[in-house]
Amino acid sequence: MGRKQSFTETELLEVTKRLLLEHGYDGFHLKLLSQHLSGARSTIYQYFSNKEEIVAACMKRVISKVLINASSIDETDSMMALQQLLHIYLEESKLHQLLGDAYKIKTENVKALNDLEFVEQAHSTLKVQLTRLFEQAQKEKRLREDIPLPILIGTYFNLISTPNMMNIPTPQWSDLLFQTWIGGSGS
Repeated sequence: MGRKQSFTETELLEVTKRLLLEHGYDGFHLKLLSQHLSGARSTIYQYFSNKEEIVAACMKRVISKVLINASSIDETDSMMALQQLLHIYLEESKLHQLLGDAYKIKTENVKALNDLEFVEQAHSTLKVQLTRLFEQAQKEKRLREDIPLPILIGTYFNLISTPNMMNIPTPQWSDLLFQTWIGGSGS
């Protein structure tokens, strides 16, 4: 009889992320997760006690990566910072789909609640950074001041949802979207 293979918490969270994006929160369950991991289903419980805890930890992991990368941006040049931030957001473009399901997690599990609180705080931190950069760019007259900030930010965020039908690598795709956004599409 062979030894059971096991998996790390990182592997478990990566598979969780992929399955959540494929099946959504409602279609994700521990049986599905265990079918995509090498090792016994009981191994999942060494890391997490239930679906809500796993999903909340997955969300925290994804937004933590975005937060770390966003916080390392040099904000001296607001437009360059906005371009770099778009690249970071596009690297995790499925983040919004994943975080959109956070409201579905109904739990009293302290660990899951703490992770969801972290996600909410990180989201707020990212929003503050983005608003600061947009305000700085407007103040420097690098963005139009006659367009309300919420519209500028909203159209910027819509770039993240733009399908990459040409399958351009993310860095080039990000640059192309940013240039289209900043220059408009008119002649």
